[in-house]
Amino acid sequence: MSLTTLPSPASSAPTTSSHYTISMIKDEVRQLVETGTVSRHQPIYVLCEYIPPREWVCVETELERCDYLLRDQIGDLVSCETWDND
Repeated sequence: MSLTTLPSPASSAPTTSSHYTISMIKDEVRQLVETGTVSRHQPIYVLCEYIPPREWVCVETELERCDYLLRDQIGDLVSCETWDND
């Protein structure tokens, strides 16, 4: 499941706690940066605008577990990038 995918409103299943790994979060953030949706210089807490609230709790917990602060820059999550041309 993509972090940015909203669940179907027709779903009546009980909500369960999802688990996100730091690599899953970094992949999603990298995509948001590459599409220009967010900037590397914005704080991590800006990501909560793109992640549903019930999923944000899980993402925030994983970030804290890996010693990321919500005030850190998004670029800290996307530490390595490759450039096609110099």
